[in-house]
Amino acid sequence: MTITSDVDATTRRVPDREDTARRLLKTSAKHSYDPAVEIEWDAPLAPDRYYIAPHRSSLYGTALWEQMSEAQRIELTKHELASLYGIGIWFETILMQMLVRHLYDHPTSSAHARYAWTEIADECRHSVMFSRAAEKFGGPDYGPGWVVHHLGRLLKTFSTGSVTFGAAIYVEELLDAVQREQMVDQSLQPIVQKVSWIHVVEEARHIRYAREETFRQWPRLGWMGRAYSRFVLAMSVYFATTRLIDPKVYAAVGLDVKEAVAAAAANPHWHQTKQFATGKVVKFLDEVGLIAGPGKLLWRRAGVL
Repeated sequence: MTITSDVDATTRRVPDREDTARRLLKTSAKHSYDPAVEIEWDAPLAPDRYYIAPHRSSLYGTALWEQMSEAQRIELTKHELASLYGIGIWFETILMQMLVRHLYDHPTSSAHARYAWTEIADECRHSVMFSRAAEKFGGPDYGPGWVVHHLGRLLKTFSTGSVTFGAAIYVEELLDAVQREQMVDQSLQPIVQKVSWIHVVEEARHIRYAREETFRQWPRLGWMGRAYSRFVLAMSVYFATTRLIDPKVYAAVGLDVKEAVAAAAANPHWHQTKQFATGKVVKFLDEVGLIAGPGKLLWRRAGVL
């Protein structure tokens, strides 16, 4: 399900905040799903099915990939997807706290606040869903690493409106692009398809909410506020993107970690996958004005420009 924004591309006239929230609340009432009920958690995993399409693996096309058995390749994609889910949980936990801060000063009777609470409830379910899926895959508790984990504390504490919604759009659209492929790919595990479908349907509302708020917040900033937002967003993008695959993934399938990390970093197929996943959101954020200044180097180092 796709929910498009009504922002006028020419004039950037943004719809009334309350009108948008009321529409999103109606859609939420019709199209919200409980993963505990919707997903067959007890169904066995198919030993011959991938978890991520092979060409989306970080090592696809490398010498290491060619040396791996089919079973080892499938196992690698299992751990890579568990790592992606771990990053999703890490960021959704940050986002929920940023949304609480955002709505703190809004009237509790507003539709805008009610939708923010609704989105927080969605993100809670998504985190539980990702956690259960990763646990079913049998991998360790993947995450962004100790340093990035603690940098997240600064992001959730000092984010501004533009950073909150810019970062939300980036991570949500990155996952959305990958999962739109996964939910229709019959060669993947059925549980992967179902998790992807639920997330895509519900994230469509979140993306619209965040895009329109970005258009509202950005024009209000002075040059210092814009410079701050650009740099903090660039740091968030860099760390989130470079930590999509936890290095522990490679150890889990019997690979030399340093060799595998270097192979992935130099892999043109992996660069293409990251640019595929982020192409739409990079274009949007660039048009808004959030990709500029010194922070642009971090976007390049993240491999998404």
